[in-house]
Amino acid sequence: MSQHSPSLRRGWTTGTCATAAAKAAWAALQGRGFPDPVQITLPGGQTPSFVLAAHGMTADGAWVEIVKDAGDDPDVTHGATIRATLHCLPEGSGTVFYAGEGVGHVTRPGLPIPPGEPAINPVPRQMIRTALADITPGGADVAVTLSIPGGEILAQRTLNARLGIVGGLSILGTTGIVVPFSCSAWIDSIQRGIDVARAMGLTHLVAATGDTSERAAQALLGVPDAALIEMGDFAGGVLKYLRDHPVNRLTVAGGLAKIAKLAQGRMDLHSRRGMADMSHLAAMAVDAGLVQLADAIAAAPTVAEAFLLAGPYARMLGDHVAHVAQDVALGVVGTSGVAVDVIIFDRAGLLVGQSAGSSHQDRNRLR
Repeated sequence: MSQHSPSLRRGWTTGTCATAAAKAAWAALQGRGFPDPVQITLPGGQTPSFVLAAHGMTADGAWVEIVKDAGDDPDVTHGATIRATLHCLPEGSGTVFYAGEGVGHVTRPGLPIPPGEPAINPVPRQMIRTALADITPGGADVAVTLSIPGGEILAQRTLNARLGIVGGLSILGTTGIVVPFSCSAWIDSIQRGIDVARAMGLTHLVAATGDTSERAAQALLGVPDAALIEMGDFAGGVLKYLRDHPVNRLTVAGGLAKIAKLAQGRMDLHSRRGMADMSHLAAMAVDAGLVQLADAIAAAPTVAEAFLLAGPYARMLGDHVAHVAQDVALGVVGTSGVAVDVIIFDRAGLLVGQSAGSSHQDRNRLR
């Protein structure tokens, strides 16, 4: 997981904002007025307070809105309004959750919440129950409807649709705190995507570094959308999770530079973690039998230009890079039984490298 700078400001998850809104609305329903600011306790024991953006009473309930502050993290829900609307229920009903405007519903198995339920994750649900119990220690018999106005549009910028969450965003959070650039939400989406695919009985997944390689790999392999894992730069996130939650086969698909980094043993493929090592690429060229290209490749400014320099030998180089990356990936998944193959595409989506075989045994036979 990426490191965050201590100078960056932390923020709050949607689950935290929903908890604060629900607690303030419940206080009003209990005749205590709307606490402003309202204080809640996070799973880690922190006790932040939140200013109410708006609030009101209805004929049979109360509602509160809080504007989410994600700190310095580029969160798609930063600045979104999180609204909790509460209505009392008959004694013994407990706390029941509903999705309002902009909050999605789960439609596929494999997620922490079963199909048919609102996409409000288990930790936020428990946070809300705990917050309401602060006001009524015996628990709360109440319907909690969570809404995010505009959430259905914001959800188009997330992986929700691929995970089978339709109609809006998810109410998320495990610690209640957003750590800037921790990429925890992306890692969580990768893991949930694998969970959904496994629950659907899919045995061949494709983890791609970007849209071009994903589209090209799907066209080449013919896998369904649910088998596509948007890996981005987090090769380690995919491989380590599959080591403990295996499938039969994984295809890693990516561009030249990112797969070259994976072949170097890197698990985070982002450019901020460093550029591809051209001397390592030159050494791979030598191993591929392209000794005459080694000096030119070592001096090339980018991996893409190195492949241009390879000319008619570019495919030989691409195949070898894919083979080395495959061995790195197999080393991470270990003895899990996951067969791994690697394919490389250029920026136009043309195949420029492919590993042979998809397991240690296959690779050994080919040597």
